[in-house]
Amino acid sequence: MRKLKVGMIQQSCTPDIESNIVKLENNIRRAAAMGAQLVVLQELHNSVYFCQSEDASLCDLAEPIPGPSTSRYGALASELGIVLVLSLFERRTPGIYHNTAVVIEKDGSIAGTYRKMHIPDDPCFYEKFYFTPGDLGFRPIETSVGSLGVLVCWDQWYPEAARLMAMNGAELLIYPTAIGGVGTDSREEQETQRMAWQLVQRGHSVANGLPVVTVNRVGHEDDPTGNTIGLDFWGFSFATGPQGEILEQFPTDSEDVRVVELDLDRTEYVRRGWPFFRDRRIDAYGDILKRFGK
Repeated sequence: MRKLKVGMIQQSCTPDIESNIVKLENNIRRAAAMGAQLVVLQELHNSVYFCQSEDASLCDLAEPIPGPSTSRYGALASELGIVLVLSLFERRTPGIYHNTAVVIEKDGSIAGTYRKMHIPDDPCFYEKFYFTPGDLGFRPIETSVGSLGVLVCWDQWYPEAARLMAMNGAELLIYPTAIGGVGTDSREEQETQRMAWQLVQRGHSVANGLPVVTVNRVGHEDDPTGNTIGLDFWGFSFATGPQGEILEQFPTDSEDVRVVELDLDRTEYVRRGWPFFRDRRIDAYGDILKRFGK
């Protein structure tokens, strides 16, 4: 059986970027020491989640790829002999920035990138101001530990994204994430949203017969404008097997580092029993390319 040990790092962030990175480096070392072959970080992990406000000067946080972060984390991946999934604010050219996942191979090289395709624009999540939608498609990244279907946060609500990654050969789905509760929502509403967030991703796991690894940030981050009370990130990172079964689930209110073992060969068994790909009516799905059917 092909077993893969995946390290998951759920942590809080402060405005001090260097301290965030040092804490991440220490946590990556912890995950590697626990046997992780692949380590997944949360969305935009170097800094606070800056999209709570619209401020053009914050584009100064963006960096090229390759660049400082890929060099620094690449050296660490090479030292530890692990594959590492980063989430960076990419500066492509003046005025064009992306929310980009980068997969670092265990020799420190860049195995591939994915630019976030679905860009939200909601209160406290003003991402359309900063990020140009991705243009690399839904292509898995080939690595020494397997074919990684890396998507980013808001992508996790879209079955089309998961399905296309699976159709293109992904062996697991990975979602670096930064999602939390907006203070104007009641505690009950936030709990409903959080459970829906996990449920839809478990659905992607079931529909595609693939493991899912989702790593979210945790903790409170202030709104720099003072217009809201800020965001309380849900944490609740989790991993599933290919039938949506929960293999690992983090707390909602604290940092943690955990390693989960995935059985990549189980997909074959599951898809034989539930042959969804065999029974797809691809001749009847043309309307999926329309904005709305009615």
